[in-house]
Amino acid sequence: MRSKSIHSFSFSALLLAILAIGCSNTYHDKIDRGEGYNYRAGYPELRLAATGFIDELGDSYIIVSGDIVKGSLVYSGKNDTLSSNMNIEIRIIRDVSNEIVVRDTYEDSISDTNERIVTSQDVKKFEHEYEVSPGTYTVQVLVIDQMSGRQTTRVTKTSIPNANDDTSHITEIRILGKDNSEPGKGFSQSTTYDVPSSLDSLKFVFQVTNNDPQEPLEIESRLLRFRADDEPARMMNEVNYTPSSLPYKGIDYDEFDVIQSSTRLLEQPGSVIIELAFENLERGNYRLEVTSNEGDENEVYKGRAFGIKSPNYPSLKTPSELARPLVYLMTDKEYENLISIKDPDSLKHAVDRFWLSNIKNSNVAREVVSLYYQRVEEANKQFSNFKEGWKTDPGMIYILFGPPWYSDLFSNEMNWSYSYNRNDPEKNFVFKRPKLKTKFYPWNNFLLERSNYYYNIQYSQIQHWRNGSILRTNL
Repeated sequence: MRSKSIHSFSFSALLLAILAIGCSNTYHDKIDRGEGYNYRAGYPELRLAATGFIDELGDSYIIVSGDIVKGSLVYSGKNDTLSSNMNIEIRIIRDVSNEIVVRDTYEDSISDTNERIVTSQDVKKFEHEYEVSPGTYTVQVLVIDQMSGRQTTRVTKTSIPNANDDTSHITEIRILGKDNSEPGKGFSQSTTYDVPSSLDSLKFVFQVTNNDPQEPLEIESRLLRFRADDEPARMMNEVNYTPSSLPYKGIDYDEFDVIQSSTRLLEQPGSVIIELAFENLERGNYRLEVTSNEGDENEVYKGRAFGIKSPNYPSLKTPSELARPLVYLMTDKEYENLISIKDPDSLKHAVDRFWLSNIKNSNVAREVVSLYYQRVEEANKQFSNFKEGWKTDPGMIYILFGPPWYSDLFSNEMNWSYSYNRNDPEKNFVFKRPKLKTKFYPWNNFLLERSNYYYNIQYSQIQHWRNGSILRTNL
């Protein structure tokens, strides 16, 4: 085991694609998309990444990185300090033999004098390196909250090429981010597909091995940006999306822009680490792909897909992040006036004014605001895909009505019910996927089957939110 072990605090913040002509569909199996949030209310929130590398001596190792959401843990108080303790276990299992080659267990803790820690979406990061032999591995990380006894397990896979064989290799691509507005903060591992735009400096790290002394290896890197829907969900009583529309398609892998392209020639045998840096990428869906010049049949390929989301995603902190989800409660004119405000302080005052002008009691308003944005954050963690989870159709319904009483999933259809009468046309919602989630389309893009039946219940629910009665009346 390597001695390197990093524990630090930080702010928290698919691409399976039909590639350009000439690229094989087998590339889709070689695209890393990061992990999802795997959110479960009341359980520790753990996000995980693992990447295999080879060091300068030819030894191979795996970097295991994780984020633990501070507000997902249970705290106890003593002397004005809130503390939470957890057990963390890391297992690395060799796939070919199912042998546990690494088992590392340790305790960790979080302490803070600010009571907001209990709801904070900031994360505590950990990172370890473990020496292993080349091969394919399953990495399991278990976090147990000592106060609640609840535990969360996350699993991911990684592989390390053999640096001594006669085949050229490209390792998986590691993506790291840094917020340049925070002096002294370095780069840290991105553990999900979604990258907050506050991480305005991104670095991609991968390794290339070339063991043929007679043949130089040319490596081409391309950063692609894909066309995708980024609009909030339309209201429930409007017409359904047409098959030709971008919201129906979700993300169009046939249309992309090449943001940057570069080549590098490796003339000497051995391995080399390549780093690529990008700053201030616009919000959207991207893929960094790396290919060699080995020819169509032997071409080496790796890809790392990611999406740039709002600055503090999946949480909400800035005035803009707080303002935009109000689209589901406002008239078109109200919303247009709100988002036209460019000054952050003025926008924050306008958001506060919206809530307080409708809910006359400030204490009630505070509770309603807390509930609304809690649901927005939960929607981000549960329904995120090529766009923010709150913008999806399930995200909209979840925010307005909360978790469904009953939920059923059949192939490409999902049914949510908020009534004991499963035939009630107003309180049952059907979502359908235009495309099934596959390795060629890795998204759950569920679209609501809209209907005029929903007009009254939608209007009523919006009024419950606007006047504060949502705290005692739902539906």
